[in-house]
Amino acid sequence: MIVGLTGGIGSGKTTAAGFFKDLGIPIYIADNRAKWLMNNLESLKVSIKDLLGEEAYTQDGLDRKYVANKVFSNKDLLKDLNKQVHPEVDKDFKAWYQEQKAPYVIKEAAILFENNGYKKCDYLLVVVAPLTTRVQRVMKRDNSTEDEVFARIKNQWTDARKISLSDAVLENITLASLEERVLRIHNHLIVRISRGW
Repeated sequence: MIVGLTGGIGSGKTTAAGFFKDLGIPIYIADNRAKWLMNNLESLKVSIKDLLGEEAYTQDGLDRKYVANKVFSNKDLLKDLNKQVHPEVDKDFKAWYQEQKAPYVIKEAAILFENNGYKKCDYLLVVVAPLTTRVQRVMKRDNSTEDEVFARIKNQWTDARKISLSDAVLENITLASLEERVLRIHNHLIVRISRGW
């Protein structure tokens, strides 16, 4: 069974995923795998350079700041980049999923709804947190400006829209309450799976 885990940038998706991992659930972090593929899959690197220019890569690999500045201010470019990256991430996830033995897996993805990936999940979780908290987290984490963070937020669905399609909501106010909510959802899923869903 595939459990989709999403939420706006800075909401705490990865933190929530970590609590599931502590319970023995395999976690696929789509953004991390996308970065790996963009740096290691030659055919993808070529197509990204064709789309965004040679400057998309430095000798150290993908220049994430350059790419973000290009695509988050141009919806068409973002759409074109996603068309190249998402099919490769889908293939990578399918191969990973085939190797898992747990009752369910977590697929954590920032734009699970925006790219229709949620349609391939059996159960959907959305992580939410106050907007000001999210912006501060991302500015600190990515060394980004407030404007850069809001440019990324504008390309994601609102929390209300995600919640309307989700099976459960994880409020990330304190770590203790988030961990407790994850445990309750985990136990609920295990019971449902044991009963044949």
